[in-house]
This record gives sequence, structure tokens and C-alpha cells, in this order.
Amino acid sequence: MKLKVDYLLRSLLALFVVIALSSASFAQRTITGTLSDAGDGEPLIGASVLVSGTSTGTITDFDGTYSLNVPEGATSLEFSYTGYATQTMDIGSSNVIDVALSAGTVMDEVVVVGYGTQQVKEVTGSVASVDAEDFNKGNITSPAQLLQGKVAGLSISRPGGSPNATFNVRLRGLSTVGSNAEPLVIVDGVPGVDLNSLNPNDIQSIDVLKDGSAAAIYGTRAASGVIIVTTKTGRSSDRSNITYDGYVTFDNRARTVDILDASQYVAAGGTDEGSNTNWFDALTQTGISNVHDLAISGGNGQTSYRASIGYRDVQGIAINTGFDQLTGRVNLTQKAFDNRLKVSFNLNSTTRDADEGFDYAFRQATIYNPTAPILNDGINSRGGYYQLSAFDYYNPVAILEQNTNKLTTRTLLASIRGDYELVDGLTASVFYSQQRESERRQTYYSKDDQWIGAGRNGLAEQILDNDFDQLLEVTGQYETNFDNVNMKILAGYSYQDFSDDGTYMQAGNFVTDAFGVNNMSAALDWGQGTGIADSYRFDSRLIAFFGRVNFNVDDTYFLSASLRREGSSKFGADNKWGLFPGISAGVNITNLTDMAGVDNLKFRVGYGVTGQQPEDSYQSLSRIGPLADNFYNGGVFVPAYGPLSNQNPNLQWETKSDINVGLDFAFNDYKLTGSLEYYNTTTENMILPFSVPVPPNLFGFTLVNVGELNNSGIELLLNYRAIDNDNFTWNPTLTGTAYLNYDLVSLSNDDFNFGSFRDISNLGSPGQNNTPTVRVEEGQTLGQLWGFNYEGLDDSGKWIFTDNNGDGTIDTEDRAVIGNGIPDFEFGLNNSFTFGGGWDLNVFIRGIVGHDLVNTFRAFYETPNNISSYNILESGTASEFANFSDAPQFSDLYVEDASYVKIDNATIGYSLKNPGKFSRVRFYVTAQNLLVLTGYKGVDPEVRWTDTVEGELFKLGIGIDRRDTYFATRGYTLGVSLGF
Repeated sequence: MKLKVDYLLRSLLALFVVIALSSASFAQRTITGTLSDAGDGEPLIGASVLVSGTSTGTITDFDGTYSLNVPEGATSLEFSYTGYATQTMDIGSSNVIDVALSAGTVMDEVVVVGYGTQQVKEVTGSVASVDAEDFNKGNITSPAQLLQGKVAGLSISRPGGSPNATFNVRLRGLSTVGSNAEPLVIVDGVPGVDLNSLNPNDIQSIDVLKDGSAAAIYGTRAASGVIIVTTKTGRSSDRSNITYDGYVTFDNRARTVDILDASQYVAAGGTDEGSNTNWFDALTQTGISNVHDLAISGGNGQTSYRASIGYRDVQGIAINTGFDQLTGRVNLTQKAFDNRLKVSFNLNSTTRDADEGFDYAFRQATIYNPTAPILNDGINSRGGYYQLSAFDYYNPVAILEQNTNKLTTRTLLASIRGDYELVDGLTASVFYSQQRESERRQTYYSKDDQWIGAGRNGLAEQILDNDFDQLLEVTGQYETNFDNVNMKILAGYSYQDFSDDGTYMQAGNFVTDAFGVNNMSAALDWGQGTGIADSYRFDSRLIAFFGRVNFNVDDTYFLSASLRREGSSKFGADNKWGLFPGISAGVNITNLTDMAGVDNLKFRVGYGVTGQQPEDSYQSLSRIGPLADNFYNGGVFVPAYGPLSNQNPNLQWETKSDINVGLDFAFNDYKLTGSLEYYNTTTENMILPFSVPVPPNLFGFTLVNVGELNNSGIELLLNYRAIDNDNFTWNPTLTGTAYLNYDLVSLSNDDFNFGSFRDISNLGSPGQNNTPTVRVEEGQTLGQLWGFNYEGLDDSGKWIFTDNNGDGTIDTEDRAVIGNGIPDFEFGLNNSFTFGGGWDLNVFIRGIVGHDLVNTFRAFYETPNNISSYNILESGTASEFANFSDAPQFSDLYVEDASYVKIDNATIGYSLKNPGKFSRVRFYVTAQNLLVLTGYKGVDPEVRWTDTVEGELFKLGIGIDRRDTYFATRGYTLGVSLGF
């Protein structure tokens, strides 16, 4: 079925009719008062005042005052404020209740979970929360950077420094080998949102559901975890609040590879072309970026709003790379019917224009002759650039200046939610959202470009893609108390449908570059039958029924149980529905026994099942489609049709089940708090394209369920108030994750036999196209790097490798495990200081230990036998290679320990004590990637969780540092934050 707008309107109208009919006049009294800080007496602005057990409430004004109409029968009011302990006051005969709130503990904090919130003391699953004040600072090109190193078990990496590159996000490592390995992102209740469509300055908090018991309520797509983003909203007050945040960042390259300069190159035997060019300098620049965010918020007792606009002009260190992004957002909340009705509306619009460039230019800058000029009008000229004729050898500056690679993205996210408290404790909700995203990629290779364009006399490519999805959810929540038990019940229905359509065009042979990608009809390829035009459309839907019950017994015993039954149109006819249960329990041991110095000790355990579905639609069906055109009957090109996939009616959910055991603790009046967790996950029925024979099959691959993966680990979180006085504070926070195992138990079943191993991720050209670097092997750990063991060179300059099988000859059977691309341990250490009345300092240190990387720069460009044509690394001039006379061959010589520790982020700021007409004035300076300590010789020691060269099982090509890596950067930021 399809959702229709009129269906939505009728549903909302029906809801409001019910609201109107169920609304009655209540006998009321008005209570007023003031909320203040128990320590210094300062008023608390925007604090919450609720009639206990109901949603009837209000928010304090700018002077801390409130006024609330209290219905007949109400017995108490609940007062709460972020960072303070919640306080409940009985309603007596007085109509004035003043309250002074004391600073709360971590147990009083609220975290966002699936379809609701919980206090930290009630959480029994594995949930981590990071607020805006704890986000990483500096030039943030993606919201993913805000969390880097902040959550134990959450690995966020982006090798190199390209502002357009996406971050690899892995929660508790790898939980799948074929489907989506990244967590599901939910923004203000909308699932499947692209983080890059958000303005980082609009985000209030990010909560991470790490284990199955917490994530099972989202069923499908939650096997890799769930990231819940809550955006900023307005607070009710008598005046509007205006904020401005702006900064400028200067980025330069931080790491490259060490290559020969012009004089060294000539001395080593290279061909002298008469110039002296530093190709790294010619290719890069100081990337100057500026960001401006303006927001206005406010409201009254019934209405609150926040509107913002953000502009980001980010320039990469490579010439002609970067992006412009404009984001606008409106969040609006309206209450009515004595606050029993709350309607929330959110709208987010983003436009991003990116110059993505070509990372391939970095490879060429490494090997291009340093005595060659950049420009030339002589015999080695093409389009005014100096070009030499050799395999895989092109002027790197020409690559970026002659060609274009642009990506334009438009996103629109809108949602509306209505909550109505039917009776005390029972709330019905309707939520509807739409997401629209359009992408247009335009790539053009000039007629003068020697790399690609010359062979096609100019080549244009254009990709248009449009995504649309809409979501309708209806939920009911009930909360009640009996004796010393608090019970919360959730039940809901969810319907989401998706559509994706687009076109692809490629054509070459242009009369002039002036036509190019914006006038592809001018390409002569169309008349010769060599142009390509394609279009597509995919549709799918998800339907789910879900529920959850939570018990809190005397703040001592806690239980949460959830169940989601979900159906997807992407699966086979008999396997469309899956069942995803989750259950967790906890006990606060400190309430059962008296332990000196122990403020909190909670033990919890959880079990849950989550799922994955195929990335594309129709994969369970037998499909045919157009293939290449055929030349027919003396000059007519006719399309050919053939199979695109095989039928598999048995295709079903990939499932991940996991056990999580945790211990939360707090000591010495909450001076030291933290948690320790152990997890063990098993993924079964993994969704993989499996090679099958043709015939009897029509297509060479079938999408099947096969195999089992097991991984486990330990996570640690420590918060310590080391120093806390009026003149100086120091609060360090440590997160750490130890990855215990990544065992590929199986990739076979009774119907599909994987074999004992598969070698993947070939090194590449020139000369090593058939040289694998990774072995995927049943019964072994993932991430195995595979190759020869290097022993040295013989007297004639030939390789000496270990004869591992002892047969007297060196061949492929002598390859062995020579490293592993998965880390053993990673950590983040955040140090937050305040001092000197207005100064603040934050230093964030991050490290990853135990992972290896294949340094492909060395594997290709360390040996000196090609120096007449290609530049080489400085290490290639070592005496070890003085008489080298062999062809490059991959071995453990080129596998390096890439462990590192870095000062990832350091910020010092000053806030004016007396900002005059401003409510806040803060200046700050930030340094990013300030210092890196590592023995790795490549561009960037970050973990490579997946291979960038696609092929069979390429997602398991872990640990390959490809030659096209964009150079790592170091940035310095000057910023200001103003409040009006």
C-alpha cells in the first residue's frame, strides 16, 4: 500500500476530534513560584515544572519564575533541570511553591533510548550519551567527528584529510561482512538520516544504543547499532535568544611520504628534465575554511521555537577541492488543552556543492619526476601542461586543473508529531516524516587531459539520483505507579516506504570542451553507438509492530523487555517477516548493602536480536535488463537484454544476537564514575552475493544467507573529578575498548560451499594486479594480511622469501599470515580544565593500538629499478637495495605496525565575565591533529575498515593503505561565540 497525504490528514483530523471530545473542563488552581540554584541562588531559566504523573507542566521564565494551572486532584509537583537532581514537592494549601535545586549526579541524567527517554539509573542496556558541551571542537566537516573517541566501542575514522570523504563508523567493530556495517542514524525520531545533512551546531546530544537489548526495538537495520541524534529546541521565556557562532580554520598538510627531491633523484640515476618541482607543494595549498551559524530561539508557556541557518565554506588542502554547505532548520513546539496536547514540527533543509577532485593525483605527485616542470609548451606538452609518456604516469597538477568532479546534494527532512495525554499517564502519539534527497554528480575529463580524457577526446559522466521515503508511526505509552513499582508500557505501529530513482549517462568525443557535461548531447559517441544512458527505479517498504515494558522496583531492581515484528519487501516470498526480541535487567547493589565510599554499583545484563536487510531491492527475484548495445545489420546498434539476478525465495533476515554484561559504578561522592562492559555477538545468515555456476543459473551471482561471525570485546568508561575548586578544575574522561576476537566461524552452508578460504584485495598495477593482500578464511580471524615472509636480497639483488612449506621452491603456497588490520585496543582521553576566572582548556588524546597496514606506497615505489621513469621513496636508496634487480613483490616487508597516539584536538577559550549587552562572549583557538606519535611510514595510520578497491568481499579488505590516500591535515581554528 502507499501512504497518501489525504490519508495522513484524515488520521490527524481523527486524532484532533478525539482530543476535542475527550477534553473536559477541569477544576483548577494556579500555583506560582521561583526555581533557583541551591548553591548560589541564581535563577534557573527553562527548568521544567510538571504535575506528577502527568504531562501537564510549564517551563520557568528568564528570571526563574513559573505559573502553572494545576488540575483538581493533583497532589505534587516535580521540578527538574539539566545537571540538577529532580525534586518533588507536595501541593499544600499555599499557591506559592519556591524550590532550590541541588546539583545532581550522573544517575539523574536523562538519556534517549528507542521511542523514549530514561534516567541513567534505570538504564539496563548498553547506552552512551554525549552532550553538545562534550563534542569535539574545531573545523567539523561531518557530525560524525563530534563523537570521535568519545564513546567506548565506537570507532570513527577517515584516512587522510579530504573534506569530502565520508567517515567510516563502526560500533563494536564488524558485525556483518555483506550488509550495511554502519549504525542506523535516527534524528528526532526519523530513521535512516544522513548525518552530513545536519548542521553540527544544531545538535544538542547524541545517544548511542550499543547492544542488542537496547537496539532491538528498532529491529531491522539495527544490527550495527543505533545512533540517536537530538537537535536543539527553544525554551519558553519572555524574550528571544539569539546566538552566533563563527570560526575560520587554516589547514595544511600534516603527513606525506618521504620521496626524493630533484637533486637526490638525479643523483640516484633518474632522468633530468631540467627543472626543480616539489609536486607536493604544487598540488596542495593552505585550506582556508569559514563557518557561520546564526540561531534564534524562545517562546512562551505554550509555544517554543528555534530557527537556525548555517553556512560552511570548507576548502581542502588539495587545489580545487572543498565544499559549500547551506543548512536551515526550524523546530517548533505548541501545547494546548492544559498542556495535554503537544504538537512538534521539525524542518531541515541542506544544500551542499562539493568539488571532490581526484585523489588519484596524490599517487601521481608521489612518483612524478621532480625535475619535470608543471607547465610546458614544447614537445612534451598537452594542453599547456608537461606530460611524459609512460604507464600510469600523469602530471598531478593537470589532473586537478584540467578535469572537474562536482557533486551537488539537496536534502529536505520534515516531520510532525502529535502527543495527547488521554488520561493521566496514558499518551497517544502520531508521527509522520518525509525525507527527500537528490544528488547530481558531474564529472568531465578534458580533451587535453592525458590521464582519461585524451583517449576519449573528452569524456563526460553525469549521475542523477533521487531518494524519497516517508514514515508513519502510531504509538501509545502508559506509565503508572503501584506500591514501590514504576511501570512504563509502549506499543506501536510503524510503516515506512522508500523509492530511489535515477539516471546515468556517459559519452565522449566532443568537438570542444565548451560542451562538456552540461551539453552531453553534443558528444559524437551517441552517433557511434558508444554512449551510455541508463535509468533505474527501486521501491521497498518496511512494516513493524513493536512494544516494550519497563519496570523500576524501588530504584533497586530494573527490567526492560521489548519485541519488534517487522516485515520487509526486500526478502523472499516466504521469509519477509522477522522477530526481534530484547530483554535486559539490572540491580542497584548499593541499595541492598552498605559499602563505604560506594555511591552507586549497578550490575546489568542484556540479550537482544537485531537484523539486517539487503541494501538493494528485488535481490530475491529473477530479473532481466539491458546490457551492452550490439552492432547489427551493417550499422544499426540494438540493445541486448540479459539476466541481472537469480531468484532466491528463501532470502531472509540476517540476524545478530548479542549478550552484554555491564557494571556501573560511582565512588567518593561521585568523584569517580564509570562503567565496565563485556559483549559477545554472533551474526548468522549473513547476506552475501555468492558465486554460482551458469548454467543451471542464469546469472553468475545469487544473494544468499550464509555463514556465521562471532566477535567480543571489553569496554571501559571512567570519569574523574580530579580537581574541583573555585579557581581551578580538571575533569579527565577515559574511554577504552579491547577487541578480543573477530572469528569468521563459517561462510558456507549445505547449499553453498565457500571453500576453506578466499584471497582478496589485489595490490594493483603496475605488475601486481594478481597479488592478493588479504585472506578470508573460515574458522580464522578477520583482517588477516596475506603474503610472503621477507628474508632479504641475494647477491644478485633478487628477493629471498621464506620457504614456509619446505618444498624447496617459492610459490604461492609459501604465503602466510603476515599481519592483521583490526586493532587490539583503542582509547580516548579527554582533559577538561577551567581556570583564572573565564579561561577553559580542553585537550583530547586518542590512540589505536595493534593494527597493521599494508603500505602500498612502499610496495610499489621503494625499489629503485624504475627510477629512470618514476620517483621513489627515500627508503629506496638504502644500502639494502643498492644492487636490487628484481620486480616488486608483496611481502611482510611492506606490512607495518600502524599503532598511534595523537593529540586529536586542543582548544583554549576565554569567556568575558561582563559581556555588556551580550549574554555571552567567548573567544577560542583550536588545533586539530596537533601531534601524531607512530612508527608508521605512510600518509595516515588510521584503521582501514574496508578496501577502497571494490571486488568480491571487498568490505573485508581490512588494513590496506591505498596509494590514492588524500594527505592528512593539521588545522588551526580561530572562533567566537556570541549570545544576545
